[in-house]
Amino acid sequence: MIIIGVDPHKRMHMASAIDPATNRQVTALQIEASLAGYRRLLKWAERFGERSWAVENAHGLGRHLAQWLLVRGEAVEDVPSTATARVRELSRGRRKNDAIDAAAAASVAALHGDANPVLAEDITTVLALLDERRTNVTTQRTRLVNQLHAVFRDLVPGGAPKDLSAAAASRLLAGIRPVGSVEAARKQLARDLVAEIRDADQRVKALTAQIAETVAATGSHVTEVDGVGPVVSGRLLARTRQMSRFPTAAAFASYAGVAPVEVSSADRIRHRLPRGGDRQLSHALHIVAVNQIRMPGSAGRAYYDTKIAAGKTEKEARRCLKRRLANHIWRLMIRDEQPAAAGPGGQPGATLQSSAAGSTPTTSSSDKSHPEPANPDSTTDHTAA
Repeated sequence: MIIIGVDPHKRMHMASAIDPATNRQVTALQIEASLAGYRRLLKWAERFGERSWAVENAHGLGRHLAQWLLVRGEAVEDVPSTATARVRELSRGRRKNDAIDAAAAASVAALHGDANPVLAEDITTVLALLDERRTNVTTQRTRLVNQLHAVFRDLVPGGAPKDLSAAAASRLLAGIRPVGSVEAARKQLARDLVAEIRDADQRVKALTAQIAETVAATGSHVTEVDGVGPVVSGRLLARTRQMSRFPTAAAFASYAGVAPVEVSSADRIRHRLPRGGDRQLSHALHIVAVNQIRMPGSAGRAYYDTKIAAGKTEKEARRCLKRRLANHIWRLMIRDEQPAAAGPGGQPGATLQSSAAGSTPTTSSSDKSHPEPANPDSTTDHTAA
């Protein structure tokens, strides 16, 4: 077995073949970042027979090469640049060049450390692209509205109302009679901004509909959870990709940044959410939790109320609900990925009735950290929240 580490750059890639038994470089090759270069690299690698690839930053500059290799049946792992930096620092001091970086990536994969298998792009990649585009358009719309507010402050006394839409802005502009060239220019600028806001609104609407159609095509049941709309469900699917890569609900909660960590001092024992994790995934779970709290008849609100009655603060109760929701969504998505093995209740032995979307639970430890359930193979961890 030979592990080929790749240090990708915009215009060129460096590959180093490492023998994992000795952790020594066998040979190296530099190629152009082009299809011709890719073909040259693969032909060069064929001499090794059994091989695997370790691409540094396979979700960034190395994405195209990693996906190209996957399509051709190669085994590819992603190596974070921070991991290669640690290996380089420990093994060769502060020396750095492309060949050393490529060899460091292969060493990380050989040690089975921070490297993770690269997944082939699929419909979840489409959802990620649509979600990113919608977020960018929404951010741009917010900037446009802020600019429009600034113009209105100089056009009308007191400016425009706080909740300003394109229609409301048009009505406000219709009543303005500019005096002089400066006010005329401001009114024209406001009209241009209103037109751009209308265009952004249409783009957001179209992207939301496209996300909803794509989510429906996946057949996911995550949309059945109270408080989960098309945008949130698309983000959940896009950020998790294959839920089966998380062996337990606790592993998923840790990845999402909703597994509480202990921050005790002296006699005071308390917990908080970690600073790390996938922040977009954590935000999606936060939105679901807030939506359920706002729904008086939902089981999520009932669960939240039980935590408040137990003496939790609103922030602590909301944190417990997020952790509970992570468990429930993990079970749902695992069931979706394994329909053939599912029993009457979904996954074998699983029940969704104890979740925040089911009946109100009576026993929970959502305010505590959970490295893993007592039974790693169980999906019915009723006491873990």
